[in-house]
Amino acid sequence: MRWTWVLRVLVVGMAVVGGMGLATKAKALKAASDCAQASAALRVDRLDAALDRIVPAGGVLECIATGYTWTEGPVWADGGLFFADIPANRILKWTPGKGAATFLQPSGYKGAAAYGGPEPGSNGMTLDARGRLTVAGHAQRNVYRFEGMASGGPITVLADSYKGKKLNSPNDLVYRSDGSLYFTDPPYGFRTQKDNDPEKELAVNGVYRAAHALRQKAGAEPARAELQLLVGDLPRPNGLAFSPDEKTMYVSNSEPKKFWMKYRVQADGSLTDGKLFYDASADPRPGNPDGVKVDVEGNVYGAGPGGVWIFTAEGKPLGTILIGEKVANLTWAGADRKTLYITASTSVYRVKLKIAGLPLVLGH
Repeated sequence: MRWTWVLRVLVVGMAVVGGMGLATKAKALKAASDCAQASAALRVDRLDAALDRIVPAGGVLECIATGYTWTEGPVWADGGLFFADIPANRILKWTPGKGAATFLQPSGYKGAAAYGGPEPGSNGMTLDARGRLTVAGHAQRNVYRFEGMASGGPITVLADSYKGKKLNSPNDLVYRSDGSLYFTDPPYGFRTQKDNDPEKELAVNGVYRAAHALRQKAGAEPARAELQLLVGDLPRPNGLAFSPDEKTMYVSNSEPKKFWMKYRVQADGSLTDGKLFYDASADPRPGNPDGVKVDVEGNVYGAGPGGVWIFTAEGKPLGTILIGEKVANLTWAGADRKTLYITASTSVYRVKLKIAGLPLVLGH
């Protein structure tokens, strides 16, 4: 099984490089070869037999793109997978049969001088109900939306400050079916990535809600006075996702402790009754709680120590898809939404599962 996938990836790689120059061809072929070697039989840390309903026996973890330092924000749109290469300050689009190409650079920090920090680019991405790509600007310290799929824009800024103070570095984001946008705002886009960074203006690392993001007109200024701080007591809020009925929101916290929280979503969109969902602080494997997604049955998938954790809706861990490097985020794709795309340190992977993931915006 493994060598079938190796040959497949190499053949696709050779097809892609046909019209390239020699140096570019060599680089592309090496990337295809590296990805082929990274594709392998799927390994799992199975904690409960219920995992077998989700993860197929004999599955393959397929590498589709490699050669990066820290990939993030995967989302399928316009016939391909968009993902962020944060240290390189760019968004890429991977297209089947063509490979990955730069979509936007810079995607975050736009200054003329060198950034001087590890994460100058954008971070998480999602789609709104109209199919518009929405981006956590990270080092750009805002959340922005593409009005079309052209890499140069036009772009509309949806959020950039709270009560007159600049946001930290928006990290991940998700729309609710009412058109409101939720996002997390830890300090990882700062040069020091610390709470005492001289450019940090807000005391909290919050979870926010932009109530009318979907309805914001193209090119209009952000509705700054309407931005709501929903959670302000998490040290490092990161990934977030809704349950199928949108009555629960899951939020990961990356450090110093590694855990996931769940909140009750009120009718007005606020979050209350925060409870610990699962604490993985004792797990010594590389990686922290990061991106979160949910399937149609309510199972929760989260980047975490060792790979992609899978939980029941009640917080019982069923097992972990082992990746072999730190995992940042994940997204569903495919006509049946059963293909899980995973962004990790150096590479982007995919695996076919047995249960469909929720659409990015429920009801669409």
